[in-house]
Amino acid sequence: MSKVAKKVAKEKIILGLDPGTNIMGYGVILNQGGALTVLQFGVIQMGKSGDHALKLKKIFERVLGLVDEFKPDEVALEAPFFGKNVQSMLKLGRAQGVAMSAALFREVPITEYAPKKVKQSVTGNGNASKEQVAKMLMQIFNIKEMPKLLDASDALAVAVCHHYQQGTVKLKSKGWGDFLKANPGRIK
Repeated sequence: MSKVAKKVAKEKIILGLDPGTNIMGYGVILNQGGALTVLQFGVIQMGKSGDHALKLKKIFERVLGLVDEFKPDEVALEAPFFGKNVQSMLKLGRAQGVAMSAALFREVPITEYAPKKVKQSVTGNGNASKEQVAKMLMQIFNIKEMPKLLDASDALAVAVCHHYQQGTVKLKSKGWGDFLKANPGRIK
């Protein structure tokens, strides 16, 4: 295999999604040999009023657009959390299902992650706040300004979680001291 072929083989684009019926976050990262770069992150706003079916159509179209634009190798989604409001959970599940369908329509593999797993992967604390997750991502990617809508950073966190879960970062240490010695560029 040539050097160019090896380099291309090590690149992977991951699209992370934080499904929602009013606001859906998305984050796209590029993994080049273990080094992560943010390609884009933001939100898709559906508005608070309007027909639920039309919102689902918009989610499908926008996710399909992201898949067509960035050609991700994999899509990672945050799984719905269990809440007290059954109607909200049902709507959220539909939004997630439509987002999954858009990725699968283009034959892109999908993986789901529980919200606690995402937070744990990014911050080390499964009970971290959205703000803590956003601040950690700002450090990891050297982002200067926190996003106005944290759905965007939540989706970016889902993509980062997926990257970590794929075994692309291997910790051969027994603690933070060993980790910091092996990864001096990770902490600023």
